[in-house]
Amino acid sequence: MEREVSIKICGLKTQSDVAAVASAGAAYCGFVFFAKSPRNLSIPAARELALAAPVGLAKVGLVVNADNSFLDALTEEVPLDMLQLHGQETSERVIEVKARYGLPVMKAVGVGDRSDLHALDSYLKVADQILVDAKPPKDAALPGGNGLSFDWRLIAGRRWPIPWMLAGGLTPENVSEAIAMTGATQIDVSTGVESEPGVKSAGLIKAFVAAAAG
Repeated sequence: MEREVSIKICGLKTQSDVAAVASAGAAYCGFVFFAKSPRNLSIPAARELALAAPVGLAKVGLVVNADNSFLDALTEEVPLDMLQLHGQETSERVIEVKARYGLPVMKAVGVGDRSDLHALDSYLKVADQILVDAKPPKDAALPGGNGLSFDWRLIAGRRWPIPWMLAGGLTPENVSEAIAMTGATQIDVSTGVESEPGVKSAGLIKAFVAAAAG
């Protein structure tokens, strides 16, 4: 029996990536705007990909501590459906971004141990969605996309009043277990469907979505 699970494939860089994600049946595609990431896109490149995305595939822009000048340029050029804040943005910043751009905001929160769940709670009244990700190592150059998972038992049985998405180290091999353990109905993946950093595999994307669906 198939599960009702919505999948987000993040870090797309080519039109063939977008086509593979749509063909596999994912609900969201993610574009990364962070210079240190191997998945980083320029605004013009992202615009082309967003315009190529089929109707019904939600387009998410991932930014890290972005200022208004960058977000102004991004939202003016790229037809996004959601902004994903993946840095140290405060609750106040989430409110400001939502008000300024009129787009739903997903706030990413890194989880390493139980104490990190308290930080997550502070965004529940201001964000539209929460991305529960693995906390990056202290010396990591990237705030996400490190291919690391966290102890899923920390959120087993947890429910939040807004939609949430599970991320961090997910692969076609472990996503079914992650869903069973956490009860997640939305899943985010980037490195787990790549043949090398920043290069998506259509075969892995298809396998991941199929495994998540049970």
